[in-house]
Amino acid sequence: MLTGTAPAPAVAPRRRRPRRRTVVALLATLAVLAPVVWFWAASLSPASWSATGMGVPDDGGGPPLMADHDGAGRPVDTLRLPADVPVDVPVTLVARAEGAGYTLNGRTPGPEIRAVAGQVVSVRLVNENVARGITLHWHGVDVPNGDDGVAGVTQDAVLPGGEFVYRFRAEQVGTYWYHSHQVADEQVKGGLFGSLVVEPPGGVGPDATALVHLFGGRRTVNGTPGDLAVPAAPGSTVRVRLTNTDDGPMRAWSAAPYRVLAVDGTDVQAPTPVVGAAVPITAGGRADLEVVAPARIGLGGAAVVVGGGGAPAPVPTTTVDLLSYGAPAPLGFDPSTPNRVFDYAIGRRPGFIGGVPGLYWTINGGMYPDVPMFLVREGDVVRMRISNTSGEVHPMHLHGHHAVVLARDGVPASGSPWWIDSLDVPDGATFDIAFVADNPGVWMDHCHNLAHPKQGLVAHLMYEGVSTPYRAGRDTPNDPE
Repeated sequence: MLTGTAPAPAVAPRRRRPRRRTVVALLATLAVLAPVVWFWAASLSPASWSATGMGVPDDGGGPPLMADHDGAGRPVDTLRLPADVPVDVPVTLVARAEGAGYTLNGRTPGPEIRAVAGQVVSVRLVNENVARGITLHWHGVDVPNGDDGVAGVTQDAVLPGGEFVYRFRAEQVGTYWYHSHQVADEQVKGGLFGSLVVEPPGGVGPDATALVHLFGGRRTVNGTPGDLAVPAAPGSTVRVRLTNTDDGPMRAWSAAPYRVLAVDGTDVQAPTPVVGAAVPITAGGRADLEVVAPARIGLGGAAVVVGGGGAPAPVPTTTVDLLSYGAPAPLGFDPSTPNRVFDYAIGRRPGFIGGVPGLYWTINGGMYPDVPMFLVREGDVVRMRISNTSGEVHPMHLHGHHAVVLARDGVPASGSPWWIDSLDVPDGATFDIAFVADNPGVWMDHCHNLAHPKQGLVAHLMYEGVSTPYRAGRDTPNDPE
């Protein structure tokens, strides 16, 4: 029997990975991740932020201006009608959350508001139970900035149990609408909107308002699925005021001849009869059509039937070209000698917004919040070139101003002045527009596909010497996009 301990077997030395290779791998990883982490951190929204501190100042090549970051300028809530101006049209609107949607005074759309040009409108908005708050924006009406109704920019959202009174002089004859600008995508889709019509002092002839809206994927007119019947005697003319309250473009047409009387609240100069073509209506935009009864205006899944109407007509393959429709007329200013010239180039690329990765919209190559702050001085003549290479159409809406289209894809306008507050910019298209900076304030300039501002497609037009006391962000009640 053997005793003692057997010698331990030899163990091969453990091979170690060279330290240099590990360091190189670590540095390579850091080189890849560091920019990603930086972009992620830079995209995080602060707990509260001011619209005047957002973006990259752009003075459009004019005399240098400073964005007001310290609140020393005139506050937007002082840009309102004096409180002692008598009211001609008093309205109260009570907002409620009902089921999966919302109502104003128990209905959707809300009540139509009508005023005669020059009258003062007062709207008392009461929030009964809309949990996240509400505001009202007067789409297409160039109201004083303090009544623009943008949460976190011109006011705080009206929370449950609260109220806010809007007061403005209805100076622009035409067809307009109102809608919430707090959690706007959800609330407008859910029914927080209505019509506003401003009539000329001499009154109007027979007319009908048609707010077109998708509820649950079904096209409705004034909240009702199907057709809107408009009584009219045979041979009589009727003005049909069409408003596109949805996120995408809409077409309207008739088998019978019709005329386009107005676009976005502005009358067309010398409109001619349209036969065999549809009129395009931008998301947020309006078009007033004149038909002779009986007539049927097709809207795609719904119609406006005037005086009994006629047989449905297929969608025309051509559209009215508003760049050349009607007759030329003076603009009232000279856009050939602007004080400031801006670019609003829409694109798309991967990145982060609010720390969330995605494929987001860009403006002039920058992703929100690194987008332009267009700076102007009151009285400036402004030109802007809007271009789109993002892959989708965008209905662009500038608050507080009407602009005139000068050219599309380099082709000059040749018809009636095409005044717009909402403009479809298709992928690959370029528009040149101009306006006079005659309404001081801090104004949104954004896509009216209301999901897109939340994804970064929003900038602001800011006047020299104006500030805002309001803030948006997670520590505030305000969510304007």
